[in-house]
Order: sequence, then structure tokens, then C-alpha cells
Amino acid sequence: MPRRILQGVVVSDACDKTVIVRVERRLMHEVYKKFITRSKKYAAHDEENRFRTGDTVQIEESRPISKRKRWVVLGAAAAGGSGARRRPDREPEAEAPAPELAPTEAPGSAEAGGAA
Repeated sequence: MPRRILQGVVVSDACDKTVIVRVERRLMHEVYKKFITRSKKYAAHDEENRFRTGDTVQIEESRPISKRKRWVVLGAAAAGGSGARRRPDREPEAEAPAPELAPTEAPGSAEAGGAA
């Protein structure tokens, strides 16, 4: 039987080698036919303590590790989905310098054909 893989947001990283991941799912209400969001929190094993609160991660079902931990963090989820909550830290792009323009002649100058 294949192991389930879920995607969610880390809501707590206070424990050693453990993160709490909130996984949200959307379902349609049976009576009102509106989409509602349900969420559930999972305790997942993070061996190197790499992930912090706010990171979007993928978790995979595994053997029981402790009383509440039955999930292992696979890694950071691909950014770009609806789960992306933070802007990536990056340098702003440097603007190209404006091209130098040739000085324009005054309309009343001798070269323009104006008589003095």
C-alpha cells in the first residue's frame, strides 16, 4: 500500500526534531453546496531541525516514531502553489542605466534657420 504524502504549513517548531504541520483541505458542504476549509494538525519528524514556522513542507506517512508522530518531513514544497505564504528573500533587480541623450538645440538658434 503506498504511503500518503500531504502538503501543509509548519505552525510550530518548538520541540526537538519535531514540527507541527497544518494541512488544509477544501470540501463542499452537503446542504449549502459552498466550499469550506477544514484543517488538521500532524506531528512530523524533522531529523535536522531544518524547518521553521511558516515554511511550506511535504510530509509522508511512516511507521510510528512516538506516541503522536506517524509522519516524516520529506522537504520543502514547491513554491508557487496556493500554500505559499511568504515572499522569497531575494535581491531586487538592478535597473539598467538610462541611455545618454544628445543635447537638443534651442528652437531659435542659428542652426535651426532662425534669423537674428
